[in-house]
Amino acid sequence: MDWIGSVTQMEVAFRELLPGDAGELLRLQHSLDTETAFMLLEPGERQTNVQQVQEMIEGFARSETSTLIGAEVDGQLAGYVSARGGSVNRNRHSAYLVMGLLKRYQGMGVGSGLLRGLIAWAEKSGLVRLELTVMQHNERAIALYTKCGFTPEGTKVKSLKVDGDWVDELYMSKIIDG
Repeated sequence: MDWIGSVTQMEVAFRELLPGDAGELLRLQHSLDTETAFMLLEPGERQTNVQQVQEMIEGFARSETSTLIGAEVDGQLAGYVSARGGSVNRNRHSAYLVMGLLKRYQGMGVGSGLLRGLIAWAEKSGLVRLELTVMQHNERAIALYTKCGFTPEGTKVKSLKVDGDWVDELYMSKIIDG
């Protein structure tokens, strides 16, 4: 599932990531860890190496209920979204999302393109529920998720501690009626 999208005067390639993308994905994750406090890991906390990321990508590829999609601008990963699906009969219909996008590409349609691709994949894969958590003060991400059909389900109070302060997370989901 590869596609090209023209987003705000730039060409973006959206595609499922392959094991050979492990180094580039790890670089992107390290950049996101440093650039924003909205990702789970703090700078220097990520301990994975390229081989581990490659194995993770291979695991996503083997799973019928999981995927990892990247957005490339000028041949470099600018963002990604992952969906890790349930592995047993009772939760095989759902997947948990994680998304990261470099600041310089936010507000340009790249995030929407990633989510549209993920939702299309989920529909084809027979998933019924997509879910995620987002820091309650991350208004830009909440607006993106809402625009793409996600709705709030509840608040995880004191879910994270960021820079010494408690942060609540919003639990959001999208039900796919297919």
